[in-house]
Amino acid sequence: SVPDASRPAQTRKGILMAATVSYDDVEVGTELPAQTFQISRATLVKYAGASGDFNIIHWNERTAKAVGLPNVIAHGMCTMAHAGRVVTDWVGDPGAVLEYGVRFSAPVPVEDDDTGTTLTVGGRVEEKLDNRRVAVVLEATALGATVLSKARAIVQLA
Repeated sequence: SVPDASRPAQTRKGILMAATVSYDDVEVGTELPAQTFQISRATLVKYAGASGDFNIIHWNERTAKAVGLPNVIAHGMCTMAHAGRVVTDWVGDPGAVLEYGVRFSAPVPVEDDDTGTTLTVGGRVEEKLDNRRVAVVLEATALGATVLSKARAIVQLA
């Protein structure tokens, strides 16, 4: 998309930012569009290859269950990345996310079937900060459990 020429360009460390959400159009409580993500065993294989995290609990069901897990589980950082997409898709520019952190509160078990597990993520603006920034909180659930807690991002808006 083309930046709105009526607004001055925002920069961060000399890089042009293209956030499409205006600070003036956002209020505390503004909801970010919720999204669902299917996490399958194939997703785990792809993530392991990209990240280099080949921990056996992410691909071997027998071992995962032997150490007390309900099944093979998704990588925590993979879950975090999917949740972060709710913010980046909303703001229109991944570079507009200035800070992002979560606590992993429950594992995301992934069945060995064609659909895997559905991760549902929503968010809302929790606070308007100075310099056209907002704090966004996220809620992420899978199989009826909250899987991320204290999920929060600081986002630079247009």
